[in-house]
Amino acid sequence: MSEPMMIRIRAGAPAKAVYHALTDPTAMRVWLDEHAEVDLPHRYAFWGRHTLEGDAPRQRLLHADDRTLRFAWPLGGEETVVEIRLEERGPEETELTLTQTGLPSFEEMVAETGVLSLAHTFWAVALANLVDHVEGREPTPKCDFTSPVMREEVFIAASPQAVYDSIVDPGTFARWFGAKVEIEPHVGGRWAMGSFEAEPSPARITELEPGRRMSLLWEEGLVASWELEESGGGTKLTFVQSGFDEGNPPYGAWMGWLSGIAELRRFHELRPWRPIWLATYVEGMPEGFLTIGEDA
Repeated sequence: MSEPMMIRIRAGAPAKAVYHALTDPTAMRVWLDEHAEVDLPHRYAFWGRHTLEGDAPRQRLLHADDRTLRFAWPLGGEETVVEIRLEERGPEETELTLTQTGLPSFEEMVAETGVLSLAHTFWAVALANLVDHVEGREPTPKCDFTSPVMREEVFIAASPQAVYDSIVDPGTFARWFGAKVEIEPHVGGRWAMGSFEAEPSPARITELEPGRRMSLLWEEGLVASWELEESGGGTKLTFVQSGFDEGNPPYGAWMGWLSGIAELRRFHELRPWRPIWLATYVEGMPEGFLTIGEDA
């Protein structure tokens, strides 16, 4: 049996506040999804258009105490188990560790081979929004599994040039996104998550206008585009993913970008900034792929 997927993050709030957000239906409807029902220690459920197979509540509570939640979550016909643990690291900092059993390897996750392969980036978006919620910040847009449209706008309290620089500079990108990247910053240049050596078919930069926009095109036709516009002393970032089969939308990649945008906002808006991500594990993830924890 494979080892469970694991994500470890930190939140700038007491454990009591984080636990409340995890278990209060009103709070869950803000950071997680549009429907939530909780009656501890008997029931813990969430569903809706922002949840994997969210047409009905599928979770079954297995255990709950004041620092731990454990629930079964059938996905793709398989029984998985999610556990969320909290540890207080100070009066205003909580460490949260989430594990989920029964998920596929990193290679299958990247290939998006079924609903189970989407769980890692689903939780990445959800946990980023949980942290923003308990810290009093507006959450990042969530993935809508009922729609093939992948277009979102967010406001970042920084200049368009500063946001642009953090997207095209490999070292800066790796800090906020949490994974290494190689970039040839010119039209026609290569763009690869990880490295050119490890990625035989990197994306190509098709648009690059300093301070304004960047577009990437992958071999299979997938396009990711950033457009930056000055707005109210900051930047309106419009992020679009297109060029895919609308009958099979690449939700996993979309959620990966959304979780990255959540940290991009924090990177520019918080002083001092520290990444929320402390560690993550997916079976088969290439060694050295992640930069998570390097700013810890």
